[in-house]
Amino acid sequence: RCSRSLGAGSAPPANPPSRLSAPRNRPEGKVLETVGVFEAPKQHGKYETGQLFLHSVFGYRGIVLFPWQARLYDRDVASPVTEKNENVAGHGSKEVKGKTHTYYQVLIDARDCPHISQRSQTEAVTFLANHDDSRALYAIPGLDYVSHEDILPYSSTDQVPIQHELFERFLMYDQTKVPPFVARDTLCAWQEKNHPWLELSDVHRETTENIRVTVIPFYMGMREAQNSHVYWWRYCIRLENLDSEVVQLRERHWRIFSLSGTLETVRGRGVVGREPVLSKEQPAFQYSSHVSLQASSGHMWGTFRFERPDGSHFDVRIPPFSLESNKDEKTPPSGLHW
Repeated sequence: RCSRSLGAGSAPPANPPSRLSAPRNRPEGKVLETVGVFEAPKQHGKYETGQLFLHSVFGYRGIVLFPWQARLYDRDVASPVTEKNENVAGHGSKEVKGKTHTYYQVLIDARDCPHISQRSQTEAVTFLANHDDSRALYAIPGLDYVSHEDILPYSSTDQVPIQHELFERFLMYDQTKVPPFVARDTLCAWQEKNHPWLELSDVHRETTENIRVTVIPFYMGMREAQNSHVYWWRYCIRLENLDSEVVQLRERHWRIFSLSGTLETVRGRGVVGREPVLSKEQPAFQYSSHVSLQASSGHMWGTFRFERPDGSHFDVRIPPFSLESNKDEKTPPSGLHW
């Protein structure tokens, strides 16, 4: 038996304990209650809708809504190619072939959000709002996309084990099923109706000096503004320190190429108003941002500048990724209207 506070700021061990515990009304985690029992992670196959899990990096409790099959472009395993200068579309020196990888749409337990705020935004899926304000964004908080290897599955006898406003709208308890939480019709209808804006298609990953950057872009939709079309994307970025040396993100430098022929450069301090520190105790940081183009497609790439304890700096490559629109889809996202 082993108890653990989800707010402790450390990832679970490689061989997780059989009992999963969480703090009860005490942020410092001195009083623990049993949450559930760990299960063996799946080496093959997918987790089902209703699977409870602990995130192996960010430590939050969650539940699987449904899986996505993504194409993972991992530049760390690409064949060696002679270095070339980046072209205007942002492609670097490596030709990378995508491989299929399973990700999951999940709900995050609201009780754990305060404990992960230093390592991750409380993730949200963002839509364009369903009204005339072309700059308005509509976000559903506590939704995340999680890769298969990040899931530490567990079981619970609690009929409402996850606190999230959508839990009982999307899932119901059925003790005859394994896992005992099954999708309601509302979840199936929501997934089908919003498929173009929820779908995770491409994941891009690259490591520079033991800092791994993972990027997932999402198309959000198109707005008409001043007799032109404006296309919107959200991109989720995860930064991971694979080394024991403490580093801090100081600057970002983006290049954004639009099919219309424009190339924009964006430079600034930190990301989302933060300059996260990546250490052995808290090795990862995740955030989301948005970009718009006056063209149906484009590319983004760039660098993050990190600082070492001795004051020296180094640049970490952001893998080039394409911004593609679902031009065949005409229906705007419906948010939470059934």
